[in-house]
Amino acid sequence: MQRKIMPDIVKKQSVSSLKKNNTVLEAATMMTSANVAAIVVFDDDNKLVGIITERDLTRRAIAKSLDPKETPIGDIMTENPDTLSPGDSAGDALELMQSRHFRHLPVVDGDTCVGMVSIRDLYIAAKSSLEENIRETEAFVFGDQYGA
Repeated sequence: MQRKIMPDIVKKQSVSSLKKNNTVLEAATMMTSANVAAIVVFDDDNKLVGIITERDLTRRAIAKSLDPKETPIGDIMTENPDTLSPGDSAGDALELMQSRHFRHLPVVDGDTCVGMVSIRDLYIAAKSSLEENIRETEAFVFGDQYGA
């Protein structure tokens, strides 16, 4: 079965977001309180314009000794991020993430960001799918009572 990003992988989410002029410190604080590793960035018209990740914070701000209280996330975010739609397959998402070295991708439905998918989400789905395939194969090869 080909799993779709929504609703198979990502359930209803409250997407953490900030504006380009919010600071690096505000992004780090939001990530900590929401227990997330990536936040989407919107412009003043609520259009998705970027994504900021923990990796961005460490490599583009802290490692360069930028002041987290003064540096706007617009200066260090990844602009115009690749996105997924809710109907995209988990396999397509995994392939895109692998080829572009991403660990998080926003899920966009029309002009609205409806979720964030992580490589961990896709790993869990792939593992579950493989386990299901193993059970079906065992039942086919050894009969329905195998493992019962």
